[in-house]
Amino acid sequence: MEHIVTVQAAVTAFEPWMEPTDAELDAIEAEMPVIRAEMELLDAQIIVIDRTPCELDERRLRRARRRVLAAHRAYVNGANGETGGVA
Repeated sequence: MEHIVTVQAAVTAFEPWMEPTDAELDAIEAEMPVIRAEMELLDAQIIVIDRTPCELDERRLRRARRRVLAAHRAYVNGANGETGGVA
């Protein structure tokens, strides 16, 4: 009779090199406003996916698109070290 066992070491083995570095976590944190804005846009798009958008839905979509563009602009300007100007 053979015993069936799990390979615990292979399932839960996480080496330190597999974890994100501090620099990677900082990069994710810096990009979070963009990620949140894109999630809001996706939510607005999902709401109207199976119906004709009403005026409120169209405004919601426009605002969400503007937030994504503004978040991208702020992220790119911040990543380049610029503090202002035309994007």
